Amino acid sequence: MVISFIGHGQLSGEAELYQKLREVLDRFLPREESVLFFCGGYGDFDRLCASVCREVKSHYSQGEMVFISPYGTESFLKKAKELIDLGLYDSMIYPPIENCPPRYAILKRNEWIVDHSDLIISYVTHDFGGAYKALEYAKKKKKNIIDLTCL
Repeated sequence: MVISFIGHGQLSGEAELYQKLREVLDRFLPREESVLFFCGGYGDFDRLCASVCREVKSHYSQGEMVFISPYGTESFLKKAKELIDLGLYDSMIYPPIENCPPRYAILKRNEWIVDHSDLIISYVTHDFGGAYKALEYAKKKKKNIIDLTCL
């Protein structure tokens, strides 16, 4: 199972959101199969999700945290390796978007994440920006979405 996250770069009320996310993962995490947590690595929501996933993973041996990189440049891949070396992620994937112009890389990376996810946990509070576009794409693809704004 692949669980991914869609949310804004800036958040408020992080403590409450942390608790909601933890409860959702405790409830929906399959106990009998391995799980990949796809994380984007940008902004407050991504950091919050990565933190919760690390905590959950410490009690769940079948989980792997995967940083999904929007860029394949040498400097960016070096930074991703440092995040793995620090134990913030277990591995990294650079999706096949190398022919995408850099200004669209995050959008295309987000679409790739949605396409390869079984469950998406979202926290999108306004109708503009990259998180909103990714959530709309996930809805169009009829993905299983848990909306933290409704909990």
